[in-house]
Parts: sequence; structure tokens; C-alpha cells
Amino acid sequence: MAADTLLTAVRAHLKLDPDHTVILEPIKRGASGRTIVRLRAEGHPPFIGIHYTLERKDNRYFLPVARFLKKNRINVPEVLYDNPGRHIALVEDLGEEDLLSIAKQPWEHREPYYRSALEQLDRLFYTRPPRDLELSPAFGPETYAWEQDYFIDNLVEKHLGLDGTDLRNDGNLSRLSSNLGSSHRNLIHRDFQSQNIILHDDKSWLIDFQGLRLGRQEYDLASLLYDPYLDHSEEDQAKLLDLWEDISEERPVPELLRDCATQRLMQALGAYAHILHEQHLDWYAQHIPAAAKLLLSQVQNTPLEGALRPILESAIEK
Repeated sequence: MAADTLLTAVRAHLKLDPDHTVILEPIKRGASGRTIVRLRAEGHPPFIGIHYTLERKDNRYFLPVARFLKKNRINVPEVLYDNPGRHIALVEDLGEEDLLSIAKQPWEHREPYYRSALEQLDRLFYTRPPRDLELSPAFGPETYAWEQDYFIDNLVEKHLGLDGTDLRNDGNLSRLSSNLGSSHRNLIHRDFQSQNIILHDDKSWLIDFQGLRLGRQEYDLASLLYDPYLDHSEEDQAKLLDLWEDISEERPVPELLRDCATQRLMQALGAYAHILHEQHLDWYAQHIPAAAKLLLSQVQNTPLEGALRPILESAIEK
């Protein structure tokens, strides 16, 4: 079992006697299919233990990507022990506080952490992966089209019970995936949202980066700006854009940011519905209306509004 394997790993890493007390605390975070626990060995600092399967291909990228990011001064937890044969690893424990946990704090308290997180995103833009580092497939037209199908399959048809045929054949969605897929590519986190940004030592640290790939930086920026978990006010969205401009010395092209936000929010809605109905994690249901409202605000007065408005209004009301 995963728990026994992880307990054995921490005993081996710390060279503990078999009767040395080790407490295992499950961590319920996300829906990646991995087993993630906190391991507390008496007299030692805690570790995060990870047991993963290869059912999801990107799980095997986590460890090499972690080492690559650490080498390039991106704030990520350090890998302390790994056993690829048993699909386990021990990594640095950064604590439990994340951006979501401080969502109700005043802006003055949140601003330094947002700044730190966006600094990581800016640094990632200039980081070049070595040729032998295996990553998830780069974002291209087919990847964006897959995300759109994921949205239609899970949110439109499974969650709302609507017919997605017309939406699948909508030329505006095809143009969106083609336009984004032909854009310039740089490294992106791919899931740059509040639960994946941990607060530690007065800085922001990235986790769940196994989906690292080449893509549009604006996709990551939109993931944070329009994070349904946080549901930022327009005032906070403006503050975040100002903060990004201060860090990167440029402001994103509004139309490109809007298109990336549209794409990302469709992906998020597809994921929430999939997790809700396939993994029966009800916590995600509460975020579907917020994500639908955010997406509706992005497609308003665009060619996609006519096709998406009735769907999103149904998702908001359900």
C-alpha cells in the first residue's frame, strides 16, 4: 500500500529504527490521482510524501521538473529522497498556507505574496529547458481543441445535460484554438492557481508543476487573475495587472489575455465537472457558478457570446 511504502521510505531516508514513531497525515489537495501525505518522524522536521502511479503520464515528470526548476532558482520544494522504482518521493514541507487561505485578508497583506508569485512566473518566462528534459506536450491547436472538448464533454453534456453538437462545430472555438496555438511559446506552469501557490518564509512557492510545458505566458497569468477559487473583484484584477506590469515591465495585450482566460476557464469548468461526477468530490461543485460567471464576462461582446451565454447561464443557475 502507498502509506506503508511511504513510511518505509522516510525510515530509510532518516535511518530510523523500525520502532521509531512516524505519524502519517493525509493531505487532501487536488485531484491528480496521487497519494500525498505529511510524514512526521519524532525528533525530525516533517516531510511531504508522494506516491504516484503512471496512469497519468505527467506524474512521472514531477521529480525531474522539480530539480530543473530548483536549479533555475524558481521557488519550488526541494526533492529530498526518491525511489522511481516504487514511484515514491519525499519533498520539503512548505506548510499548508496557500493563496486561497488568505483570500479574505486585506490587499496589503496579500500583495507581497502575489508579487512573489508573479515574479516566479516572470522568471519562468526566461528559463530554457534542456533538450533531454521530458515535458508534457507543448500547447498547440490540438491541445486547446482537446481542452474545449473536455469542457463540452463534462460541463455541457455530463453536468448540464445539454447537447454539445453545435458547440463542437462552432468555427469560433476552432479559430480560438488555432490562434492561440500559433502563438509564441515559453515555459508555463499550466495550473497557476491559488491552491498551487504555497506561502512560506514570506514568499510564494509553486507546487503541482508536473504539467510544465511550452505555451503562452498569458495562459498562466489568466489562470491567477481569473481563478474561480478566489473569484477576484474587478478592483483586485486591476491591481494584479498593475503588479504584473511593474514586474514584467509590460502589460498583456487585452485581446490575447481575454482569449487565454476564455480557454483556461473552459478547461477549469471541464475539470470541475469531471472531478465532481467521476471522482465524486463535491467540494468542486461550489466553484462552477463562479467559473461560469468569469467565463461569461470574458466572452461578452465577442463572437463566442451567442453560443456560450445560454450554457453559462444554466451553469450559474444549477
